[in-house]
This record gives sequence, structure tokens and C-alpha cells, in this order.
Amino acid sequence: MSSDPHTIRRQNALSLFQQFAEERIAAGEQPKGLEIAFAEKLGISGATWSMAKSGSRPIGDKLARQFEHRCALPAGWMDEERAPQGLSQAEQQFLASALEAYRGTNSDGRKQLRQLIKTWNQRTR
Repeated sequence: MSSDPHTIRRQNALSLFQQFAEERIAAGEQPKGLEIAFAEKLGISGATWSMAKSGSRPIGDKLARQFEHRCALPAGWMDEERAPQGLSQAEQQFLASALEAYRGTNSDGRKQLRQLIKTWNQRTR
């Protein structure tokens, strides 16, 4: 995990958005427009949310306190390091691609995919 406050705040903001999106989708809303709806909940523009989400704009103290206030969280919540929950959009896309590749090949191809992942994991340890 990171001790950089900007990284921690960004990860927490992404977690808040994921929770927001999951609740809205479970309530029957379509995924389209959830980014803007979340920005509105936070009282910021869609562009500001996009930059904060991507990391191109750090979440400073004032914005972090605004996130906490608008999401009914205690002061300092955005600054606390916590384990990520659920899968990010990039992780979901990767898993969908991996599953498509796995399902789209025969048993030899699946064996090769498993071996490739096993070899990669051994190299990165």
C-alpha cells in the first residue's frame, strides 16, 4: 500500500465512486451518467471528478473534506489508508478479456494460458 496522501485519497475516492455506482445500478439505474451524478453529489464538475479520478489533479485538503462532507463521512476519512474493495474498472476489463481468451480456445490453449500466468507470477516474486 502507499503512504502518499494523494494516492490514498485517490484510492478512497475511487472506492466511494464504486460504492455509489453499485448502489445506483442495484436500484435499477443505467451505468451511463453515473460519473456525472457522482460529481454532482460531491458538488464538483464532471471535469474535476475526471481529473481527480485519473490522478491528473491531486485531491487536496479542501476537496478531501468536501468529499467527506458530501458522502457523510467523518473528517479525515479520505486520508486513511485502507485495503481496496471490489474490482476496479480496469481489473474487470482485464478479467473479461482473459475469460474471453480462455473460453475461446481449446484445452491446449487454456493450458498455455495457465502456464503463461504461472511463469509470470514466478518471475515477479
